[in-house]
Amino acid sequence: MTKKIIGRTDCIDFPKLNLLNINCKIDTGAYTSSIHCSNITLTDQGLLCFFDDNKTEKSEPVLFKEYSLTDVKSSNGFVENRYKIKTDVVFFGKTYKINLTLSTRSDMRFPVLIGRQFLKRKFLVDVDLQNQSFNKKVE
Repeated sequence: MTKKIIGRTDCIDFPKLNLLNINCKIDTGAYTSSIHCSNITLTDQGLLCFFDDNKTEKSEPVLFKEYSLTDVKSSNGFVENRYKIKTDVVFFGKTYKINLTLSTRSDMRFPVLIGRQFLKRKFLVDVDLQNQSFNKKVE
């Protein structure tokens, strides 16, 4: 399989979360991918999440019946226990499955971080480039 070249940042879609044109940072230093989640509530039905892309109003809640907990170690060595969900993401017009940890990224520049676990065997990263997937979408 030929790997696509992706830049250091991009603008992607999460169709099942009803999030389109979301800015993301491609981070080869991070193992897991994460997404900003402004409010997480554990209910009898499952995990109720509100996703906010930092550009629009609050999103409609999304209920996940399947989720897990995982430990995520930050670059400073701090370990945080986070919820992890599985959803779809679109790069270069192709839909992929992705595992995302839920985190408060409101103080970060990018609401989504794409890590090595997702990138491996699919993409090569060229840090001189940006928005490679988004630019193909617009053409």
